[in-house]
Amino acid sequence: MEKIDITKREPAEPKKSFGTSLKRFLFYFVQWTWGLPVNIIGGIAFLICTKIKKRRWQHFGYAYIVYLPWNAGGLSMGLFIFMKDQHSSKKWTYNTRIHEYGHTWQCLLLGPLYYIVVAIPSMIWCNLLGGYRKKHNISYYKLYCEGWANAFGQKFSKMQMVPETR
Repeated sequence: MEKIDITKREPAEPKKSFGTSLKRFLFYFVQWTWGLPVNIIGGIAFLICTKIKKRRWQHFGYAYIVYLPWNAGGLSMGLFIFMKDQHSSKKWTYNTRIHEYGHTWQCLLLGPLYYIVVAIPSMIWCNLLGGYRKKHNISYYKLYCEGWANAFGQKFSKMQMVPETR
């Protein structure tokens, strides 16, 4: 098995070409049209966090990650990802970036349906069913939209997540 470099902070930048420029343009065009409702909320939160609260942020593929001093994992709102800053586990940070990037691509696909198909089930699974998952030793990624986010995140970032250990 190939060793995964968890110090890698973002996907490799693709070679500049007409094809990659077109792909980038279409990605943002669809996010700001079909995914407009999700991205407006995410964009406002991004501006508040980075311009007013002066939180650290970075590009990650086509998305923007803002690091917050909260006791939570990650939250994706279209192009904008919000996640815990300075987590004690580098593996967690590495995997969470990829996972949340997968949610960015789900928003691209689902647009305004993202809240119904992904966000609401994910919030219920994360916040209300944590005890159930722990009691029955069920992975967080067992829920369809969370496993799907992992698959999309790995596919579109071209980065592999570090497997879960129990």
